[in-house]
Amino acid sequence: MSKTALLFAGQGAQVIGMGKDLAEKFPSAKAWFDRANTALGYDLAKICFEGPEAELTKTENAQPGIFLVSWVCFQLLKEQNPNLKFAATAGLSLGEFTALTAAGAMSFEDGLRVVRQRGKFMQEACDATKGGMAAIIGLDENLTREVCAEAGVVLANLNCPGQLVISGAAEKISLACELAKGRGAKRALPLAVAGAYHSPLMASAQPKLGAELAKVNLISPVVPVISNVTAQAHGSPTEISAKLVEQVCASVRWEESMRALLAQGFTRFIELGPGTALSGFMKRIDKTATMLNVADAASLEATVKALA
Repeated sequence: MSKTALLFAGQGAQVIGMGKDLAEKFPSAKAWFDRANTALGYDLAKICFEGPEAELTKTENAQPGIFLVSWVCFQLLKEQNPNLKFAATAGLSLGEFTALTAAGAMSFEDGLRVVRQRGKFMQEACDATKGGMAAIIGLDENLTREVCAEAGVVLANLNCPGQLVISGAAEKISLACELAKGRGAKRALPLAVAGAYHSPLMASAQPKLGAELAKVNLISPVVPVISNVTAQAHGSPTEISAKLVEQVCASVRWEESMRALLAQGFTRFIELGPGTALSGFMKRIDKTATMLNVADAASLEATVKALA
């Protein structure tokens, strides 16, 4: 019997039009978008469906937007496949909130609102600091850590073999990219992001997020949810809250998280939300794992068929 884990998209996956065909085709999806607009008090659905790009990429819109579309994908998959069974969830950075909500640790409204605030606090931290990030392709972790130490930046995302992301002050990122190329990186590409996510430059967002989480009724998830910070299952509600605050500045240990699930006998993974970045990472981590995804009506249909 193959064990299934659900994986939820992170920031950067946003794209204009995300969720639009789902809302048009499925009344239940439209109802979730309407419910989100009511909870937030503004038209997030319109920003997801129509943009403009500048609005959608704002951290305070991108984060709840991806959360919402990923949630709708999850709900439609359950609706189309009432026998869906999953034994764990995980999400990349912001996706960890969706993963926790899908596992029943918080309500949809609470999850959506806290993610909107998280985006706002992280945007404020970006505006107050001059930070950047870069993808380091084809350099191993130890050499990348040496580069980080030399340049004064940090390792932000350990996504999959050969794909790491560094984060820190903008001028130090340029230096780190040069150093990485010198050490043999195939590519060192600065990313189009608002600031230095998952680095100490985000520290000002942590107490504010902690205060928001204190207002949320967190309960123990019904299935294990993998923490980005530890690459292990979350503990008690108090620990969940602490880890979500820590996660803002900590490295995202994605490859390690996926290897932990693979070691526990998970063979099938369903990526929920816009894009297929997590499916791409899994191909580099373990080619034998079955990857399905739900991002729109076509991929929903294909996944329902594959699960039948």
